Amino acid sequence: MVRQLKLMPEEAVLLMEDETILRLFPVLRRAWSLRGEQALVPITGQNAKRVLFATINLRTGQRIFLRGRDMKQANFQALLCEVRRRYRERPVWMLLDEAKCHIAEKSQVLASALDIHFVWLPKQCSELNSMDQLWKELKGNVSANYQFSSIDEHADYAENWLHNLTDKEALRKAGVLSKNFWLRSFL
Repeated sequence: MVRQLKLMPEEAVLLMEDETILRLFPVLRRAWSLRGEQALVPITGQNAKRVLFATINLRTGQRIFLRGRDMKQANFQALLCEVRRRYRERPVWMLLDEAKCHIAEKSQVLASALDIHFVWLPKQCSELNSMDQLWKELKGNVSANYQFSSIDEHADYAENWLHNLTDKEALRKAGVLSKNFWLRSFL
């Protein structure tokens, strides 16, 4: 993978891509209650979901994100089209995992047609994906311990959180500004 990146043109956009599932039922991380009493957490009995697909530009911190109802290839392909629209004629190199929607033949064909070069991250190495680090921050700040009235309200809050980060904050939260960031020499 690092050898592939050495072939990347200087003017290329270097993106990290990942997706996360938002659920209506909250992630429970901590709660307060009186000693000896169980904490009450109101829930709806439903566990609807939305999926956020996103990229982060590892050089600038700019994010592109798209909401879907599932993690199917059509949603990923819509993200690819949005990436190409935003970066017009510039070469795009995208680091991503081998999720089914990424490796689907139609996704591969579309990426090639859009001139988006995929660089595959090693399997079972989510710590290398900067978007995964950003998702952890998002879920800790938006999703944990809070029951939204609807899944779309939850997704709206998550998108607003992502959108309102400055580019520098996004890079910091994603771990890109760390002196130990594994791709530092390519930035």
